[in-house]
Amino acid sequence: MAKQFDQINDSHRRFIEAQHMFFCGSAAPDGRVNISPKGMDSLRMLGPNRIVWRNLTGSGNETAGHLARLNRMTLMWCGFEKQPMIMRVYGDANVLHPRDADFASLNALFPTALGARQIYDMRVEMLQTSCGYAVPFYNYAGDRDVLEKWADDKGDAGISTYWDERNRTTIDGMPTHILPENTGDKTNA
Repeated sequence: MAKQFDQINDSHRRFIEAQHMFFCGSAAPDGRVNISPKGMDSLRMLGPNRIVWRNLTGSGNETAGHLARLNRMTLMWCGFEKQPMIMRVYGDANVLHPRDADFASLNALFPTALGARQIYDMRVEMLQTSCGYAVPFYNYAGDRDVLEKWADDKGDAGISTYWDERNRTTIDGMPTHILPENTGDKTNA
């Protein structure tokens, strides 16, 4: 039932754009595999083999740490509301932090948000679809505003402190490079 493609076509694009969330999977050569749900307005397709998505500040920072050790990423969408489908894209990604040259131009593709900590610029090597016949129906009720309120309450200085105290390493102790290296390494609190 699975079908594989070497790029994102118009039908794939429409399916991805209709979804309200996606999942990101990453893993280093050792340690834990991470699968993280992503929502909000955080993903753009910039061509048949290029996706960028913006990562806002959160409790963990696994993807950045994993990609620093092994550059591979999988994104997945599920058709929860209408069309039964599971779609995955496989590839590698450049990790851009706010201090990096291309970060500002890619971040401008998204609504303004405090706490934007990385942009992942993904090169899609393969797209795979499968039936999704066992995925249940869920009704979309709307976006949450909790993260936005949290970031507004923290402000830029509070977010920087949070990165320093909580986002420098993965749960397995791998550096995430969230802050410039000359500030020293610390572990998650």
